[in-house]
Amino acid sequence: MQRLQAYRFALKPNGKQRRLMRRFAGSCRFVYNKALALQQDRREAGEKKLGYAALCKALTEWKAQPQTCWLNETPSQALQQALKNLERAYQNFFEKRADFPRFKKKGVSDRFRYPQGIKLDQGNSRIFLPKLGWLRYRNSRDVLGEIKNATVSQTGGKWFVSIQTEREVEPPVPHGGAIGIDMGIARFATLSDGTVFKPLNSFKKHQHRLARYQRRMSRKVKFSSNWKKAKARVQRIHTRIANARRDYLHKATTTISKNHAMVCIEDLQVRNMSRSAAGSTEKPGRNVWAKSGLNKSILDQGWFEFRRQLDTSWRGTAAGSSPCRRSTPVRHARAAATSLRTTGRRRRSFYASSVALRKTPMWSARSMF
Repeated sequence: MQRLQAYRFALKPNGKQRRLMRRFAGSCRFVYNKALALQQDRREAGEKKLGYAALCKALTEWKAQPQTCWLNETPSQALQQALKNLERAYQNFFEKRADFPRFKKKGVSDRFRYPQGIKLDQGNSRIFLPKLGWLRYRNSRDVLGEIKNATVSQTGGKWFVSIQTEREVEPPVPHGGAIGIDMGIARFATLSDGTVFKPLNSFKKHQHRLARYQRRMSRKVKFSSNWKKAKARVQRIHTRIANARRDYLHKATTTISKNHAMVCIEDLQVRNMSRSAAGSTEKPGRNVWAKSGLNKSILDQGWFEFRRQLDTSWRGTAAGSSPCRRSTPVRHARAAATSLRTTGRRRRSFYASSVALRKTPMWSARSMF
């Protein structure tokens, strides 16, 4: 079976390469926003939306104009990938998978992608990217497979490269039986066999330090040098919190997916559960402060990301057997949910809206009834 896998490494660019990467990311953001503005203007005028090929022709015209001739300094394929991202955003909107495309903002998700022209020298821990040359990177693991593309992104003031590869692997064999998972706050996850995953609470551990640095930043003159330094400190704390949570979720989902052939997990609506209880002026809410603390604890656990990573690790490690009948996952989900045991609670089947994660595909309980 074919497997697409991504490897993410921290880059070690010099000063010139940093300036070029910021310039490339800004150019891709400019092209994305300009193409989105063009599509909105055509929409208001009652004209048909332009496709990817027509946008590429418009990009050639923009690069020839004196006002935007600086776009020629950026790799042309990186600019074309920005147009592909816009086309994908429109497709997701039309298929009701996402909201309408929005304009990109500087400093938020600064990235650009190379579809080809990448050279990797793992022995010397360096990578070649067009118009950037050879860059050092932190070689933490071996890259396996044929390189398909590379995405350069900035997070927390640091630059990273994500290398996507494709290779042939043997279909893995599922191990273990069915398991049910109860998500919580005092206990992050409780399995039906009695295994308990303790919560990490990464935000709770750093919230006092984060509040202290945020107060310092609020006292600085906005956009001054000291304000930028204080903002960088706040960003580093946020990055540390996110990295710790992501690492914990990756390890937990990998452990579960490798040791069990089927998992039943609650189909929780995290957005509704973490909604504010403040209410309105006419109908003020009650217990707003307590609900605010509960919302903070729910979002600190990362329930939705846990379910997403569990599905991803399932598709990456599971056997690609024939899809099960719709009745089969429901029957197994109810059986695993009924036998769920929780420590310190009464036994009850609260998995009526569970999701049965079979090896492939992922079946949603709501779509089965």
